[in-house]
Amino acid sequence: MRKNIRVIKALIRLRFQNLMTFRIGFFGPFLVDGSLFVVQLMIFSAVYANVERIGSWGHGQMILYIGTFSLINAVNMVVYFFGISSIPWKVKSGEMDLYLTKPVSPLLRLSFERVNPGSIPLVLMSLVIIAYGVHKTGMEIGAGTVLSYLFWVGLMTLLYYDMEVMMRCVSFFLVSSAKMEQLEEACLELCMQLPGTVFYGVYKLIFCCVLPYGIMATVPVKSLVGECTPGTALHALIVTCVFTGITCALWKGGIRRYNSASS
Repeated sequence: MRKNIRVIKALIRLRFQNLMTFRIGFFGPFLVDGSLFVVQLMIFSAVYANVERIGSWGHGQMILYIGTFSLINAVNMVVYFFGISSIPWKVKSGEMDLYLTKPVSPLLRLSFERVNPGSIPLVLMSLVIIAYGVHKTGMEIGAGTVLSYLFWVGLMTLLYYDMEVMMRCVSFFLVSSAKMEQLEEACLELCMQLPGTVFYGVYKLIFCCVLPYGIMATVPVKSLVGECTPGTALHALIVTCVFTGITCALWKGGIRRYNSASS
């Protein structure tokens, strides 16, 4: 564990040194990501301006939902997205060879070697939306509620990470993983606008179990507003554990199957 922590610190330090070599590469993303976030927020505002309720949730809960999904996505963009998204290219080009020869877990290095500080404004703006959602609902938030919310946000961020790695592990077994990434984008676009509370029947099975993007922000918000039942919590825990196990198995299987570019 200590070795992994030292490796992560070294990767982040090297990343910052590389970005600061060209200052525009460091500060440019702040403006780009911040502008993109404002545009997305305007779209969400237009969509929900004339809608009183989405399922059983009113405006306050939906603001919390949008802020929470944005927060999970922003953490993803800051920490591991750009490293994980490069897996298919590294497999195809043979650059994965360099990761397998290092005395560090390849997945650990891929996850933290391309940290993106330019997306930090997205985290801050997401927190502002969440704070506004809390104000809109008129709730009194205690320390226990905040800790519970942060726990579920952390757990759902892990599930988000699992899904990203899984989708890109397909590149070890197929020529192209483009279709899987398109599926991921479509699911994210849908579930960023609709909470898991609106899914029923086969749609609930798909978006809460098979492709569980529907629970990623729904469960933290339920914990915040006092709607997280023991059944909901157990379901979220089981789904996260199952997908973490599948991700580990797929990654290990992919690494065993991987053929070096020089083979």
